[in-house]
Amino acid sequence: MLIVTTNDIPGHRIVSTLGVVRGITVRSRNVVSDMVGGVQSMIGGRVGAYVKLAEAARAEAYQELVEHAGAMGANAVLAMRYDANEIMPGITEVLAYGTAVVVEPE
Repeated sequence: MLIVTTNDIPGHRIVSTLGVVRGITVRSRNVVSDMVGGVQSMIGGRVGAYVKLAEAARAEAYQELVEHAGAMGANAVLAMRYDANEIMPGITEVLAYGTAVVVEPE
């Protein structure tokens, strides 16, 4: 599965456009990450505990996007993006989305 953030894939032509695909996950912080993150935020700099949580949420949403596109018969996703919204304090929705297409080499 080719996943790109652009509207086309150099060296490939779009055979068919299948529609919007998405992957979504909802994640919450936990007591341990809040404690570690709190200490790291007092020191300043990168807050590794929260980076790990954000990366895990993005990876999960990305994997769901790939599965959704595959189920539609796509072999590529164009214009892939991430979005995140806080549903309530400590609970975040992460969305990966794009356009599922079938491409072939030119």
